[in-house]
Amino acid sequence: MDLFSRSWAALLRAVADLDDQDFERPSGCAGWLVRDLVCHLVIDAQDVLITLATPVDAEPTRDAVTYWEVVKTPTGEDPLDALIVRLAAAYGDPALLKFHLDDLGSAAGRAAELADPALRVGTREQVITAGDYLDAYVVEWSLHHLDLIAHLPAAAEPPAEALARARAMLERIAGAAFPDSFSDKDVLLVGTGRRAPTGAEKVALGELAARLPLPLG
Repeated sequence: MDLFSRSWAALLRAVADLDDQDFERPSGCAGWLVRDLVCHLVIDAQDVLITLATPVDAEPTRDAVTYWEVVKTPTGEDPLDALIVRLAAAYGDPALLKFHLDDLGSAAGRAAELADPALRVGTREQVITAGDYLDAYVVEWSLHHLDLIAHLPAAAEPPAEALARARAMLERIAGAAFPDSFSDKDVLLVGTGRRAPTGAEKVALGELAARLPLPLG
């Protein structure tokens, strides 16, 4: 849960440090500008608040790893994705989008710090402990932090420990370890299809290359 807080705080700082023109740059998410991704983070913050406020009296059906499902590679054409693009554009001034994310994001961060890790909560028609739910979101924050700075080379990267944790969970989802020659960042980018592996990387991946990418949803 501490890693959730650190990775989320780092992502919120990265958004706060954006210049207005950065919101019009492409992000690492297919079909989304940076402003669209930031709008998605507002929805993510809402989801965290809703989930932590939805206790369930039932046994967990998912954990931090099985929370994630391998889905089709995003194209940006999904109706919800298209809605986020329209919603992001409606903000107009990037300062309004920054304010909304900071407001909801700060509340989500406080809710996470106050949550009982053993609390069972409901989300996506599944039951999971709050601790596992917040652990799963380290993957979300790490990937979207990389998406946010995909075309901002001077921006700060996610915390190293968050990238390492996200890599470990992706390897469990894949059922295989990535080569040691891959950095944690490269594992996340290549593993989820955010960039194609180079020829040398394909060789190093061996049989795992045929099973990639593993987009998560």
